Amino acid sequence: MLTIHAADEVRTTPGADPLKDGAVAVDGNRVAAVGPLTEVAERFPGARIRRWPGVLGPGLVHEGPLPDAPTPRERVHAVLKGGAVAVLAEYATSPDLRSAAARNDVAVLTRTRIPTIVDGERADLAVFDEDGACIATVCAGRLVHRRR
Repeated sequence: MLTIHAADEVRTTPGADPLKDGAVAVDGNRVAAVGPLTEVAERFPGARIRRWPGVLGPGLVHEGPLPDAPTPRERVHAVLKGGAVAVLAEYATSPDLRSAAARNDVAVLTRTRIPTIVDGERADLAVFDEDGACIATVCAGRLVHRRR
């Protein structure tokens, strides 16, 4: 089922000019469209629409050691709660940690990258409120964290 994630503002790259009342359509694990909510909703009638307060942008890359937690799953979830959808391989060295990342579609990268939202690419999104707290994380098209 196609889902449209809409927010007060959408930024396709960090620092990009915001698109007011924007939306990102997600089909499976891929971005199907980015644009004003009215246009995206018209293009995909019947799609589920999730409205988020704040700024929707590309999911982040966690560039340091994963937070301490009792289990690898909880360490990965702590990263997702911060809006990250990828970790660096040098910090995900144990098989258990890599397995937990794989189960949650968290990308394990050999080097950092600039996060972007691009049609046809993997749907990795994060929504942040005015204080910078992560409200929601979408990893490979799946909602994996929601604060409320």
